[in-house]
Amino acid sequence: MATRVVIAEDEAIIRLDLKETLEEEGYEVVGETGRGDEAVELVRSLAPDVAILDIKMPGLDGLSVARIVSGERLAAVLILTAFSQRDLVEQARDAGALAYLVKPFQRTELVPAVELALGRFRELRALAEQARSLEEQLETRKVVDRAKGTLMDELAMKEADAFSFIQRTAMRERTTMRQVAERVLAGSLRPDPPARPAGGA
Repeated sequence: MATRVVIAEDEAIIRLDLKETLEEEGYEVVGETGRGDEAVELVRSLAPDVAILDIKMPGLDGLSVARIVSGERLAAVLILTAFSQRDLVEQARDAGALAYLVKPFQRTELVPAVELALGRFRELRALAEQARSLEEQLETRKVVDRAKGTLMDELAMKEADAFSFIQRTAMRERTTMRQVAERVLAGSLRPDPPARPAGGA
């Protein structure tokens, strides 16, 4: 099934460019708007997988929309920011944005950013299923993020692979991702090294 996307961007030409690029790449654009308040309604009614939000919009700015969408866990949030707004990236992350794209962006940058937001959203959903209270979820996320970082630094693993290892291990051992992450941080758990071809690099 195609990944469903809602686009909220007040510049029509950028909105059109985003829509064309996404559709060429096999995504389904289910809704688009130039207003932040309409973006919230679209996301709630259309239940897309990803919401692409511009930071500056009439009605409601992108950060406010991101807070609502991520707070209600409605969709993965990708924030669009102008190059001069780099300082807003931190605020966007705090508002629940899982990835961002700086305008003007290259077409080749769009898909990886969308996929990154989707991947992180799936991680958050998986963590939320294991941790009941919000506080517990935040703590679990911090521990899992640190463990992912450890695996990425030590073993040059990709972020998605590091998370997948933690998730799969937890499922296999019928334990929580937090407990697996704590073992990674303690140094007592690592993935089995892949078999290296003879004569190595």
